[in-house]
Amino acid sequence: MDYSEILLSADNQKFSVAIGGVTYVMRLLWRDNAGWIMDLMDGSETAIVSGIPLITGLNLLAQYSYLNLGFGLIVLCDDDSQEYPTKTDLGTGSHLYVVTE
Repeated sequence: MDYSEILLSADNQKFSVAIGGVTYVMRLLWRDNAGWIMDLMDGSETAIVSGIPLITGLNLLAQYSYLNLGFGLIVLCDDDSQEYPTKTDLGTGSHLYVVTE
């Protein structure tokens, strides 16, 4: 398995990222009552999966395996007891990784 970090900042953001030779668009938004939420879109910004909460330690795309994307997304925090990235530590104390086989 290969892991590579997607560099983030603790701001609402939308950006393109190439994974396995395919361009995707990710949008991350802070919601005061829900934490960080991610939308994954294709290169033309058509939704693939919307409203994924950033929760540490599990493949965020596991429930969408039927889409056959060929990769997973995992959030890890520097503090092992932390379940979610905080509003201010996304990209510094909490990290998003792409996992490919």
